[in-house]
Amino acid sequence: MTDFEEVKHDSSRFMLRVWVVALAVALCLALLGIRAYYLQVIRHDDFMRRAESNRTAVVPIVPYRGNIVDRNGVLLASNYSAYTLEIWPSRVRDLEGTLNELAQIIDIQPIHRRRFARLRSEAGPYDSLPIRTQLTEEEVARFTAQSYRFPGVQIAARLFRSYPMGTTASHVVGYIGRINQRDVERIEEREEEANYRGSTHIGKTGIEDRYESELHGITGVEELEKSSAGRPIRVMDTSPARSGSTVVLSLDVKLQQLIERLYGNRRGALVAIDPQNGEILAMVSMPTYDPNLFVEGIDQENWQALNESLDRPLFNRALRGTYPPGSTYKPFMALAALETGSRGANTIIQDNGTWTLAGHNYRSGHAVGPTDMRRSIERSSNVYYYSLAYEMGVDKIHDFMKPLGFGQITGIDLNGEGRGILPSRDWKREAFSDARRKNWIPGDTVSLGIGQGYNSFTMLQLASAVATLANGGTRYTPHLAKGRLDAMRNELLGIPQPAPEPLGYSKENIQVIFDGMERVAQTGSSRRIFGSAPYRSAGKTGTAQAATVGQRERYNAAKLAESQRDHSLYIAFAPVENPQIAIALIVENAGFGAAAAAPIARRVMDYWLTGQYPSEEDILAVQTGNATGAPIGVPRRVEDISLPAASLPLFGQQAHAETTNTPSEALGDSDRQPVAQR
Repeated sequence: MTDFEEVKHDSSRFMLRVWVVALAVALCLALLGIRAYYLQVIRHDDFMRRAESNRTAVVPIVPYRGNIVDRNGVLLASNYSAYTLEIWPSRVRDLEGTLNELAQIIDIQPIHRRRFARLRSEAGPYDSLPIRTQLTEEEVARFTAQSYRFPGVQIAARLFRSYPMGTTASHVVGYIGRINQRDVERIEEREEEANYRGSTHIGKTGIEDRYESELHGITGVEELEKSSAGRPIRVMDTSPARSGSTVVLSLDVKLQQLIERLYGNRRGALVAIDPQNGEILAMVSMPTYDPNLFVEGIDQENWQALNESLDRPLFNRALRGTYPPGSTYKPFMALAALETGSRGANTIIQDNGTWTLAGHNYRSGHAVGPTDMRRSIERSSNVYYYSLAYEMGVDKIHDFMKPLGFGQITGIDLNGEGRGILPSRDWKREAFSDARRKNWIPGDTVSLGIGQGYNSFTMLQLASAVATLANGGTRYTPHLAKGRLDAMRNELLGIPQPAPEPLGYSKENIQVIFDGMERVAQTGSSRRIFGSAPYRSAGKTGTAQAATVGQRERYNAAKLAESQRDHSLYIAFAPVENPQIAIALIVENAGFGAAAAAPIARRVMDYWLTGQYPSEEDILAVQTGNATGAPIGVPRRVEDISLPAASLPLFGQQAHAETTNTPSEALGDSDRQPVAQR
């Protein structure tokens, strides 16, 4: 190859390399261009959002939880602001050491540490948890001066739930608590995750639970601009939170408090209803408890004391406790006989003190002699109702009692209602696994007539049935919420209730029952309690067995353990000519109905119908079971009795700044109650 050819060959090879490099560079530039186009054009909006999110932050604004008030505007649940010392466990290297150092400048007791440990076990890994609440100004100042020593610890101003009435009506009002995993699942089921961003508490029981949606409110958001260090610079946009509504109850808390005092240290339950609309006027379960213990997490000692107490103070006896109704069932049995044509009002039954079926004697306790229906209620003839139940049969009894609500869910606006037992043949077949006990036998029916046997009802069911009887046969759904006071419009809005259900009873038949029950209060077993009342009342005492006593044995309370003694029951309504209140109550293991239950019912009716509040002397007599007649001492006027200062109506103060009207003012004069019916 000549020199010229060699130079030409090298030149061609060089140009090839140049073109290859140029092509590679062009390809790289093309790829960079495509990538730049993808990033700057196609992904422009996405990266803009990311950049904006680095520059801004969306912070939830937790709404102000609505208050709960009684029918007169008395606060039952409200909020207050206080400082709390909070720790992010995930940001603290030595948690135990940090707690020890904090304890040197702020009072941190073992009880606070135990509560913190329990909250930590229930919370998420990045949650902020309180170690101390309600700090004093001095404690705040001491921590602030040394806050640099405690990364991951801060002081925050938070709203806290308060129950000013303490133990009064606690089973009705309920309480709130910190959101746990079960609550999270419930929130997700309702698809309300967004509305609970930033929220730490939720209703757990009672009205707090049932009306959680109305009380919680609507969570707002605040958009903040941040510096490169993540510190907020300015507020760019705000969607304000909407405060929860104030829930107005039909409850009269002063009456509620009186009834709880009348029970004293005894166990039991009472429900008072307005028979004209189903409003609950009082709903008592004794003993009770202080819901304030649960707001920030109850400590182990208090939880153990409440949970392990033989008196079961956390158990809502009025809503969930089931009891045999005893002789308070007899007026309903009499009505069943009339309505089904099983027995006439004037049919005479001879009561010689016992009734025999298949060679088995059923005791009556006392011989009444010739007895028609009115007298059977007045004198509480067991023989009359033994024979009536046997003649009617269990299924006819069941079918009549079911629409009255016995053994059924009443539909009250509280969660966790007990059903009880309204027995039937089908019920027994399903209830017992033993083939020998599955079949219904005649002896099972006999005891039903006097409210014993398999009968087991709640005081709420019994009170609802009494209210239905009192108004002539229209069943209203019992309810506690009277309305809700909207925070934005300052307007009391009604809460829809199911339509009333007329049961179609004959007025003549209802009057027979009224006559018999009025005789109980005038000449029967409760005459000493109600005979002097300034209004006409109708009632029925009941004594229900808590433990079985053999047919040949005589009941002797002195020989039985306290928990085995009979329960004392009473049902009543008044005034007879236009019933305004219906009551059912039980005093557990207190014996004869007229001795323990009827005196409480008398004071409740005096309060509601005459505006009289019993004297302290009389309250003590009722508490100790020594109220054998009319109220003693000089009664006081209801309006002269003051509630604790913390529980006085605070609309416009602790409630919402824009809320200035009490429920009665928001309703208008037409819905106001007279003094005697507060």
